[in-house]
Parts: sequence; structure tokens; C-alpha cells
Amino acid sequence: MKSSRRIAIAGVTALAVAGALAGCTSAGGSEDGKLELRVATFPPGADQAAYDAFAEQEAQFEEANPDIDIVGVEYEWTAPTFAAQLAGGSLPDVFTVPFTDSKTLLENGQLADVTDEIEELGYADKFNPIILEEVTDADGRVFGFPRQAYANGLHYNRALFEEAGLDPDSPPTTWDEVRDAAKQISEATGKAGYATMATGNTGGWQLSVQADSRGATLQEANDDGTYTSTIDNEATKATLEYLHDLRWEDDSMGATFDYDWGTINQEFAAGNLGMYTSGSDVYTALVRDFGMAPDDYGLTVIPTENGGGVLGGGDIAVMPPNLDEETKAAAVAWIDWYYMQKLLDEDAAVADAKALSDAGQAVGTPVLPVLDQATYEESLTWIEPYVNVPLDQMAGFTEGIFEQTPIGEFKGQTQPIYALMDNLVQAVLTDENADIDALLQQVDVDAQALLDQ
Repeated sequence: MKSSRRIAIAGVTALAVAGALAGCTSAGGSEDGKLELRVATFPPGADQAAYDAFAEQEAQFEEANPDIDIVGVEYEWTAPTFAAQLAGGSLPDVFTVPFTDSKTLLENGQLADVTDEIEELGYADKFNPIILEEVTDADGRVFGFPRQAYANGLHYNRALFEEAGLDPDSPPTTWDEVRDAAKQISEATGKAGYATMATGNTGGWQLSVQADSRGATLQEANDDGTYTSTIDNEATKATLEYLHDLRWEDDSMGATFDYDWGTINQEFAAGNLGMYTSGSDVYTALVRDFGMAPDDYGLTVIPTENGGGVLGGGDIAVMPPNLDEETKAAAVAWIDWYYMQKLLDEDAAVADAKALSDAGQAVGTPVLPVLDQATYEESLTWIEPYVNVPLDQMAGFTEGIFEQTPIGEFKGQTQPIYALMDNLVQAVLTDENADIDALLQQVDVDAQALLDQ
């Protein structure tokens, strides 16, 4: 089922591609004369249901674009291998990169400029400006399509809340209330009331989440394109002191202090953790990959204070800068169809939701919308019959997220500095007498050394 607007876009693109192919033979051409477009699908190890859903969507696109042959390629972004893949021509024609790396890539000339294409598609002004800035250079040129985003949220186990005498329909709204609830859960259940990631750069990431929520600025961008580290500030100090008190005064963080993204999700899904912070989109992984009972899951917004905001992230759909014109046109058509139209067009949204639902994938998981609020809320009404996640248990997030100020991750040396900040979290959680002031002073020195490279 296609809208007339989408048919027109697909038709124009297909004609453009066909015309280009008539004048040359591309290395991406297939035996039947179609243009082969290599698109990233999933990381190695994704479940069969995800591929089944993709196959249905691939067939729908090829029906609307008969001159394009979609070739799915397993792909997982890794910054250390990207440059070699680009130089060797082994990247897919369409792939995704995280916001944290997009600025560096576009500044290095490693992404295709899609400014004109987005403007021609007619929805450049619908993007959340904070999110669009992640893929915009100093001259206002755009180098990718923001396709999904998340805001960090406070995830909580409703069953542990009830066991501790807490109301799972009224989750904490301040960090003091989080602390009180964590202590109550720990005392009543013997489980960790609150936990945090601490390794593999995730400790620094989540330290940033809490510091930002308290009003921190962790890095300042200078006019000359350099950055100044400002991790040593009162909000970061308050966050570390908060974690120290949960650990050492309240004894409400359990006995494990080396969680990363996977292990904390596993423990939470198993019912061993009362609360933790992470991206709002983690529900799918918790249920599908870690076996969490949907009835036990709860999600609300992260508390904010002192003018703080909520740290978000996500990824963008991009292309290498060296694509020929016909392949680039086909890539734009795929990105628009596969990623964007389900956010903008009712028929596309319904088709996508139905394909995911039929394949047993989650539909309706809360996100940080990449488009404006009105468009996002309208899209939810389109897919309502297919929503299969417990949205009533996520009301604290879905009702509160638009009242919070989204904050992007700091841009300079993001992941290496997160690794430095891991050490802050680990020190506070494993040494009761850790000198927080000295630790913060040293991490600023070390972070600045990275920024000055």
C-alpha cells in the first residue's frame, strides 16, 4: 500500500537511475541490468526474525523501484576499521554511523553531502534541529539522514518495586527519590536497588548522563575548532558523590561494579537490579535478547535539576563520498523509503509496523523523535493496531520526554574520553576513600591531552 506522494518519489528516482544506467555500465550492475545497491542490514548474529522482516521490506521496495536490486550486507560500525574499509571500497553503499562519530567523519570528507537531496525530498525543516546539527558542517551542509535517536531513561523493574512496597505506576522523579527507592528495594529484596555501567566506555557514558542531568558541561567547543575539557565541575562531582553514597552509605548497589551494556541488561532482565539508566530504546533487547518478562518492565524519564537535560544519541544513515551519481540516487531512494517514510507517511508507517509485527519484532518502543513532536505523535496513531510493547508501563517516559531538554554527546574524542571516565566510576565504587577532587583534576588533564593531539 503506497501513498501517491511516495509513488511519485520512487518513480522519479527510478527513472533517473534507469537513465543513468543507459549511458554507462556500473560496477554495481547486476546481470539483469538492474543497479545493485549494497545496504547495511544487521550486525552478525542478528536473529532470523529480524532478517525475515527485512526481506519483506526489501521486496516492497523493489516492487516500487524495479530498476534497483537491494543486496543486504551484514555490517557493524567500528571506528578503527572504517578508514580502511572506505579506502578499500568494501563499505556498503548505505550504512549507519553513531552520532558520536559523525562530526569527525564529515569533517574528514568521509561522508557524502546529501543537502540538496534532503531539501528536494521536502522534509529538511521537519528534523529536530538538535539532532540535525549532528550531521551538519560549519557551512550548513548536511551529510546524512538522522534515522533514529534515543534519550537516556530510567529503567526499573516493576516486580521489585511491588516487592519493596513501591508503586510501579509512580516511579521516582528526583535523584533523591531514586536513592530512597534503591535503598528500599535493596533492603526488602536483597537485590541491587540501583546499578550503573562502569566498563567498556559505558561507565563514562552513563557518568555523562547523570552529570548532564545535573547541569554539567563536560566539554566546550572553541572558535578555532578545538575543544576544552570541563569534566571537572560541580555537577560531575555531585554525581560521583551520589554514586559513592549509594554504594558505601546505603549499600544499595549490590556487589558487581564492572557492568557494561550487555551484562547490565542481562542482570536487569533476570530480575536482579531494581533500576539503571540507559537508552530508552533498550526494551527490545531486554525482551528479545535477554528474556525479560514484559510485565516486569518500567521506563520513566531521568530526573533533571539545576537546568540539566537528558543526554541522547542515535545514528544516521549515510553513504561513502565516492558513489557515482546513479548509485547515490538509488541510495537516497532507499534511505528515504526504508528509514524516513515510516516516520512521515501513514501507508509507509503501517507497512513497516505490520512487517515488524508479523516477524515478531517490537513495535512502538519509545524513542527520542528525530522529527518534530506533532509528526511523531501523529505517526503513533497510524501504527497503534500493531504496537506490541507495554506503553502504559512506559508512560513516565513518553509523557515526560518532550518537557526535557535534549543534549548531544560531547564531540571531541568522545569514546576515548568515555574510557577515561570509566576509571572515575570504578574508583568511586571500589574505593570508599577515593579522592574525587583529585580524580576529577587528573581526568581533565588526561582528556585535554587527548583533545590536543
